[in-house]
Amino acid sequence: MPRTAAAHPPASPSPPSSLPRAADPDRRRTSASVVLRSVLEHGPVARSTIARLTGLSPASVTDYCARFARLGLIREAAAPRQSKGVGRPHVPVDLDDSRFVMGSVHVAVPYTTVALLDLRGRVVAERRLRHTGTVEPARVLARAADELAALLAGAPGCRALSAGVAVGGWVDRDSGTVVAHPLLGWRDVPVRDVVGAHTGLPVHVDGHARALVNAERLFGRARGSGSVLHLFVGNVVDAAFATHDEVHHGPRSQAGAIAHLPVPGGTEACACGRTGCLQAELSERTLCRRAREAGVTDGVNPMHVVAAAADGDLAAVRLLVDRARRVGRAVGLLLDVLNPETVVVTEIGVLHRADCLAALRDEVGAERAAAVVPTSFGDSVLAVAGGAVALDVLYRDPLGASPERN
Repeated sequence: MPRTAAAHPPASPSPPSSLPRAADPDRRRTSASVVLRSVLEHGPVARSTIARLTGLSPASVTDYCARFARLGLIREAAAPRQSKGVGRPHVPVDLDDSRFVMGSVHVAVPYTTVALLDLRGRVVAERRLRHTGTVEPARVLARAADELAALLAGAPGCRALSAGVAVGGWVDRDSGTVVAHPLLGWRDVPVRDVVGAHTGLPVHVDGHARALVNAERLFGRARGSGSVLHLFVGNVVDAAFATHDEVHHGPRSQAGAIAHLPVPGGTEACACGRTGCLQAELSERTLCRRAREAGVTDGVNPMHVVAAAADGDLAAVRLLVDRARRVGRAVGLLLDVLNPETVVVTEIGVLHRADCLAALRDEVGAERAAAVVPTSFGDSVLAVAGGAVALDVLYRDPLGASPERN
């Protein structure tokens, strides 16, 4: 199956301590997760190495690997690794990323991104569907489901295990519902039910900041970090925080709502009636309005501001660097409260320009600057977000989310 270039650089192998350990109350599923994560992070890897890294018995590791091989999730590597002593060579195992894909849907304010991801979180195919007219939930989600079907039809020999949907705003993961997304005008939208009915697939739904924390800890630069903060700065501004491989959701998955945190020095009026709220200051709508006022662009696409800066427009450069500094102030506030090992920022200036990343880190301060990194997934970050929702479910419970269940 043809693939696009990898959407993100390979992460460095994580230390053994980063692997989740087998524990009660559900040892079978937790142990299965440990083994599959070990193959993801270290493969091709010998079963004996998995046993050593995870603390599981060699017999248990062999059993899980046999199950995963039957399900088509892993395979034996082509060349056996010769043992130093007498006996059967140590044949390493690796993910089989040729059979299964995850459907991915990310609903943003101006468009929906639809994609297929392989089991390593790499984008196999991606399309963007621009919204026209009213953003009516049933229509947007049905169109995304139809596009997923078209992408799958163009990937013969691959089967979708499930689909993930990532959306900004308040998303209740347990019910698969967008509780409130003011910019889209969505309220109590049963996303899981709608997309599931159209695709016939198991569907998992979460907020995009939490989805990207999971993507970073599975496939990105934050692999191995004990705690990770992700700050998403688009039209929606929100955050997610994970410690010891667990993302904090809070009651009804409302954690990470930071839109109305005050930004020091902020001047933008917010719909809530206050001035200087984080989302009002940093949203891409605000960036584009300021760009129009400065004569940089006459549109509403923030990438036109990035393009103008690349062409040498000093006003565009100033707008992007100033925005990055404001993002840095927000990161500094969150660092003070949460003190994570790693902060991942998804923001267009930081993603595309070294001067924006430098401005952000300068605002954070030299002692903490190294902890702040841009998203690992480049321009495919939204495609990765949706698929990461489903991939997180697979890697947490590979037997429960396996092909034989679907």
